[in-house]
Amino acid sequence: MKPSRRPNQFLRKHSLSLTALGVVVLLIALYCRSNPSTHLGSFFGNAIADWTGVFVTILMTKHLYEKGSAESKQPKGKLPSAAMEFLREHSLTVFLLITGIAWVVAFRAMNPGSKWGQVVGNIVSEWTQIPKRALDVNTAQPCPTH
Repeated sequence: MKPSRRPNQFLRKHSLSLTALGVVVLLIALYCRSNPSTHLGSFFGNAIADWTGVFVTILMTKHLYEKGSAESKQPKGKLPSAAMEFLREHSLTVFLLITGIAWVVAFRAMNPGSKWGQVVGNIVSEWTQIPKRALDVNTAQPCPTH
């Protein structure tokens, strides 16, 4: 009997996502034990936002779509409902809008000078930068010359 290859296939398929998630979890653990007023504590807080952006970008490009984006994979087939098709074609934008609003609401409820308020503020800032990386429409096409 041959041993099952499922765990190996799972790790091969998800190793990048799991690694990025592991880095985010490690940074959160280190930040919890650090003083944000020190260089190292400040670094951990900023790195949480940066690596959360990396993790979300990895997941977005694997599972979400944006019609016309050279960086986004394109969905196969059509859905029977025009509304569902629109949501699928723009699932990346919808995801970024909903989660971006949630981060802004969370940040608004926090003291921006508090330990976690600074981190959430950095995440809000990161969320405003994700679209310019993820939704870069038609970057694969050369600019027209006149």
